[in-house]
Amino acid sequence: MTTTRRSRSRLQRPANDNAALVSKAFPHWIYDGSPIEDPFGKGERAVEFLRRLKHPKSTLPGRQFVLDPWQERIVRKIYGPRDERGRRIVRTVFLMLPRGARKSSLSSAISLLEAIGPEHTPAGESVFAASDRTQAGIGFREAADIIRCDKRLVAATKINDAFNAPKQIVLKRDNSVLKTVSSDGGAQHGGTPRFVLADEIHIWKGRDLWEALRTGLSKTPGSLLVIATTAGRGQENLAFDTYSYASRVARGEIEDPSFLPIIFEPAPNADWRDEAVWHAVNPGLSCNPPYPDIAGLRAMAREAESRPAEREAFRQFHTNAWLDHSAAPFVDMETYDAGAEPIDLEELRGQPCWLGCDLSSSTDLSVIIAAWRDGDGGYVIKPEFFCPSENIRERQEASGAPYVRWAAEGLITATDGNVVDFRAVEARIRELCDEFDVQEIAFDPALARVILSNLQDDGLPAIEFRQGALSMMPAIAELERAVVAKRLKHGGHPVLRFCFANTEVETNSHGHKVRLKKSKKWLSIDGTVASAMATMRASLGDSAGSGSIYDDDGWQEALAAFA
Repeated sequence: MTTTRRSRSRLQRPANDNAALVSKAFPHWIYDGSPIEDPFGKGERAVEFLRRLKHPKSTLPGRQFVLDPWQERIVRKIYGPRDERGRRIVRTVFLMLPRGARKSSLSSAISLLEAIGPEHTPAGESVFAASDRTQAGIGFREAADIIRCDKRLVAATKINDAFNAPKQIVLKRDNSVLKTVSSDGGAQHGGTPRFVLADEIHIWKGRDLWEALRTGLSKTPGSLLVIATTAGRGQENLAFDTYSYASRVARGEIEDPSFLPIIFEPAPNADWRDEAVWHAVNPGLSCNPPYPDIAGLRAMAREAESRPAEREAFRQFHTNAWLDHSAAPFVDMETYDAGAEPIDLEELRGQPCWLGCDLSSSTDLSVIIAAWRDGDGGYVIKPEFFCPSENIRERQEASGAPYVRWAAEGLITATDGNVVDFRAVEARIRELCDEFDVQEIAFDPALARVILSNLQDDGLPAIEFRQGALSMMPAIAELERAVVAKRLKHGGHPVLRFCFANTEVETNSHGHKVRLKKSKKWLSIDGTVASAMATMRASLGDSAGSGSIYDDDGWQEALAAFA
């Protein structure tokens, strides 16, 4: 007969818990007192094992491991539910918590439960995986220190923790092992782990280790993957793919009993300065004593109010809000996403079209942006991206964006060689001129001399658009105006969104936005630059009833004065 066991600890709901403060993916089941199935007692067994551990920083008598009520609910939810044959139902856990929520302690204890505790199997392999050796070492040392607090565990295990050597904990009795791997150490193909703790995947480099571990887990019956991370940045990366799936499961959009999402994050419109939000997304603040330190959060919040970069960091790490790539974004990406509805190109045929072209060096994308005015003071844009085929995987590993998939799906044209073949770009421009009523083709002349000459020789309307302050100030302002007014329709093209999310803006001493920039070499912004060029030239067109403040002598004088 199936039975259900309940937690012995009484869990207090945070005093400031409010559904309006948290996202729809929030794990309300942690606080609602609902029963958690445990027909075979595996959840109870897991809790009892963790309670018997000791921790060097514990303030409880005998340094007993602290398993707070919210953590106990999570452990029971992972290990309690089973099918009629006693097999795990939960096979993947996505645990997203703010910094300071004692994620590492819980992760290390669960790793020991799987490696040397009642969930281990003879000669079983458990893996603590992180972004680099240093990060992997943090979790490993916490697990090792837990063992060192108990003489019985010390006698039962062997700890290999030598400097610059493979780190592992071995259960002597049957050679079950817990080891560390890192995403900067190359692929770990060939392994067959039964348990993987993937730590802070929002900072993992590339996807090779992830794919190797997932493949290995699929070979092992009863395997478990626990992903423990803080919120990340950007949408075109491994972490966001996993977070997005977890959110859809949590919201009930996908039914997947094997996947347990535990996402502590604020509502999209929640005020990051509101302490009620902090309490809602930091489960430890409802504990006694509370954690993280509320006075420390207040001090950081005060500093963040006047420093944009610190504000974004506070939102990401302490309210657990998933942000876009840029720490000082050019535009709000939620506002940008308002233009993601599908675009009907057939409706645009015969309408005036302007092209903005940004040609690249070896590390950047080459881009053509086609822009049309929509008659409502806004624009419709369609991007074309190009990159060299020989470094497409290098781009993917360096940026975390799925360049290989984008190329396979036709979202990027991969040209032969290790630099973009400008002949392919020129050929596509000519095709667009045949397909649409192209009024101008704007180029930054730095890399475009040959294409400019070729197109002009054939009577096509190619012009120079230099990317200095005098040209880019009004272009940046016009593009920003269109996005803020939700009048930039882009069809949700993922590569273009990646570019906008990477884009930061440089201002001069007068506070005028004079240049678009990026924070890292491989984070392409070329789509944003070309969009600014195309929409600017479109704003200067001759359609009836339209016009632009930039097509004005007074504005041109202002540009000259402030640049």
